[in-house]
Amino acid sequence: MKFFGVKNLRVSTKEGKEILSGVDFEINKSETVVLIGPNGAGKSTVAGAIMGDGRFITSGSVKFLGEEILSLPVSERAKKGIFMSFQNPVEVPGITTTEMIRSVLEDKRGGFVLLDEVREGISENAKKLGTNIWFSERELNVGFSGGEKKKNEILQMLALSPKLVILDEIDSGLDVDASTRISKILRDYQKESGCSYLIITHNMRVLRHLEPTRAILMKEGSVYAVGDQKMLKTVEKNGFKAFFEQISEKGVK
Repeated sequence: MKFFGVKNLRVSTKEGKEILSGVDFEINKSETVVLIGPNGAGKSTVAGAIMGDGRFITSGSVKFLGEEILSLPVSERAKKGIFMSFQNPVEVPGITTTEMIRSVLEDKRGGFVLLDEVREGISENAKKLGTNIWFSERELNVGFSGGEKKKNEILQMLALSPKLVILDEIDSGLDVDASTRISKILRDYQKESGCSYLIITHNMRVLRHLEPTRAILMKEGSVYAVGDQKMLKTVEKNGFKAFFEQISEKGVK
């Protein structure tokens, strides 16, 4: 049984403008796959479609653990073990991170979860992030800096123990030290849980302590090239434009 696969994924706006034009890729268990491409290439759209963003009209297939999930609501995808960290996490007044995590755990387990259990887990994970338990007692992302919002996303990830983690520019807003810390946390969580990552990034710093097995380069709504860490380093050094020109000269697309 394949762990995760996207086949011929096509996404259009309600007005009929095509955003994704037949995207195909797979992710194996415990694998780290990096999704890169210039702004507007469709990377966040891929992530949103996988997670069930209702703004998109989607056709094609998205299978997780052998099951087609395109027809499932976001909550059911989350219950099955898919987690997504947003590029721009929203502020949610009136509910704390602790309350949100407790609610999701109760929905996932189908029963009551003690508040003390939730806080104990949050406290342990907050130490890994260099924060404390009171960080999660604030209203969800309200008044948080960009870096704090990203740390809060990782805190939620650790609390919910997902099998497939989609990180959309988790490193934006983080300083060098925070990026390094989160890279280590992601590495350790993968070793402990066997989870898989789909990481969307423009900054390779967050990959420092991970071992990406594949890099998927997108351009104008489709997969342009698939490579390894060598391709990542080439793009990081020379940029997308130079890479596209180099590929075109070789006659490969």
